[in-house]
Amino acid sequence: MASEFVVAKARDLPDGSRMIVDAGGRSIGVFNVRGRFYALLNRCPHQGAELCRGEVFGLVESDRPGDVRLNPAAPYISCPWHGWEYDLDTGESWFNADRTRVRPYPVRVEGGDVLVEL
Repeated sequence: MASEFVVAKARDLPDGSRMIVDAGGRSIGVFNVRGRFYALLNRCPHQGAELCRGEVFGLVESDRPGDVRLNPAAPYISCPWHGWEYDLDTGESWFNADRTRVRPYPVRVEGGDVLVEL
């Protein structure tokens, strides 16, 4: 059975910010990227680092050699220990999406509150 937790006021998480909270005994990173909210378990599956303290960046895309661009609409996070990268939306790893992932949580804003569902 799922439980929802109010983890913050939306005004306290402006665009480009993050917050690490305890919800239901779990450390969860909550992010606001370009007005969209994301929530991930704050533990890298590689060696247990606090994943949500890592750098957030847009997906690097390329159609051909020499044509490289960042897609800020597809945010990723990089583990601060070893640089393993995960999609903020799905939790899938960039390098092995079928086998390695971090737990994402549904997050929404209602009445000015940011709610995470566990």
